[in-house]
Amino acid sequence: NQTMRIKYLSIFAAVALLAACDTTPKDGAGAGGAGQMSVRPGSQEDLAQNVGDRVFFVTDRSDLTSEARNTLNRQSQWLKTYPQVTITIEGHADERGTREYNLALGERRANAVKNYLIAQGVQNARVKTISYGKERPAVLGSDEDAWAQNRRGVTMVD
Repeated sequence: NQTMRIKYLSIFAAVALLAACDTTPKDGAGAGGAGQMSVRPGSQEDLAQNVGDRVFFVTDRSDLTSEARNTLNRQSQWLKTYPQVTITIEGHADERGTREYNLALGERRANAVKNYLIAQGVQNARVKTISYGKERPAVLGSDEDAWAQNRRGVTMVD
């Protein structure tokens, strides 16, 4: 009968349409692959994963290495892509030295990063600085590897 055939065809078409909408990978990876979620453009995660959110310094120094300048060049381009983003530059030091010395060193490092970004065209009003000195180590330890990772300037999205 014609009506029954149309019903079956309609049901078949609906099932086929729903099957075509299934975009889940058959390998079990799921959305984003390898368990990673996509990052929101202009976020801290976007900056950290796609540009680099930190630069490192030589012991007792606040001048930027060529590697640091390369990272900051990428940061300045990223900031130009997201003109609504404001940032805070954190200055850090390793555990050696007095608290006061390291706070001053962290401030010089944060300002070196800020000044470089401004020289690359980032508006001064978008950039704040803060020094944590040796108070917030990224890595615990009293060896050169730990110290090298703690001598840093970190760009944080506000």
